[in-house]
Amino acid sequence: MNVKLGTMTLETKLPKVGTTIFTVMSDLAAAHKAVNLGQGFPDFEPPAFLLSALDRAARARKNQYAPMHGIAPLRHAIAAKTEEMYGHRPDVETEITVTSGATEAIFDVVLATVRPGDEVIVLDPCYDCYDPAIDMAGGHAVHIPLDEKTFAVDWERVGAAISPRTRLLFINSPHNPSGVTMTADDMATLTNLLRHTGVLLLSDEVYEHILYDGRPHESVLYYPELAARSFVISSFGKTYHCTGWKIGYCIAPPALTSELRKVHQYTTFCSFNPAQWALAEMIEQHPEHHRGLSDFYQPKRDRFRDLLKQTRLRPLPVQGGYFQLVDYSAVSDLGDLEFARWLTVEKGVTSIPLSPFYEHPPVGQRLVRLCFAKSEETQQAAISRLARV
Repeated sequence: MNVKLGTMTLETKLPKVGTTIFTVMSDLAAAHKAVNLGQGFPDFEPPAFLLSALDRAARARKNQYAPMHGIAPLRHAIAAKTEEMYGHRPDVETEITVTSGATEAIFDVVLATVRPGDEVIVLDPCYDCYDPAIDMAGGHAVHIPLDEKTFAVDWERVGAAISPRTRLLFINSPHNPSGVTMTADDMATLTNLLRHTGVLLLSDEVYEHILYDGRPHESVLYYPELAARSFVISSFGKTYHCTGWKIGYCIAPPALTSELRKVHQYTTFCSFNPAQWALAEMIEQHPEHHRGLSDFYQPKRDRFRDLLKQTRLRPLPVQGGYFQLVDYSAVSDLGDLEFARWLTVEKGVTSIPLSPFYEHPPVGQRLVRLCFAKSEETQQAAISRLARV
């Protein structure tokens, strides 16, 4: 695809990419004053201590460049937290890199490891930034669909897709958009699948602290064989209700971290300095926050699912994360893009259609994603409108 610029022509590097579905739907929500359950952000504030710590850091003159790989107190806090949660203590100098959100970390990983012609396996439905990162690196995304109903991984198909050109495999647990989580059996199968290959692993674990019904988070970091070939990506925005701060981090073995940092230093170089100091304080002084995040969100999940009984939308199971998939086939035969637009414009509730998460959406699938990381008032306002659909 070529873009005309007067007498000049620019060949686009991302011919498949337009404005993201999240921006499109949020803009539509604003234009029609809809209750926005689309884009995945809380409508409540971060912890008061964290906000106070941010203010203290800014007033303490922590406003210039941070070290490229993150301030030492934050990296030490991440190392201690990781050891507590997963029994794996990453080296603070050579294995932890603070990034400007998980999205930057994903791009850094792909651009550091994928060469033109390399293949990268992704599991559909998958987060929408995966493909563009692979395209920009000159790689080829190999899409393996998850089960249409349960969103379980078909490991036989993944194994069959591995070729001598496979450089990287993406996994995501808890999964966005389905909320399904990897099990210990999944991790054992994955370990065996990759054992005699040179395939690297990118494990997107941004919802690591949000799991339900006593379910454990099966981090790659629990498994030494997997950790040795993995980039593990986390998000402070998801954990501390501050998505707009765009602070995340990547844990990887020294050789992989070294390559990632070569890219990171020429993308953002460093991330918002006062927030790093605030987050270091928060982790050290209030670990009960991340330890109790599942207990914080489970009532929100349960309440939202109970409220959905007032509607004709059928909720699918949610094991982790803060998204609820709903089947709208009892309401409409429209495709999901058309249905999501209709729901916003005509009924005043914004969702995210599932098809943009796929290379080839399943025929006849009637699913949209709703975010329940909202106040009781927001949830109730949305349900009051959905009950009339």
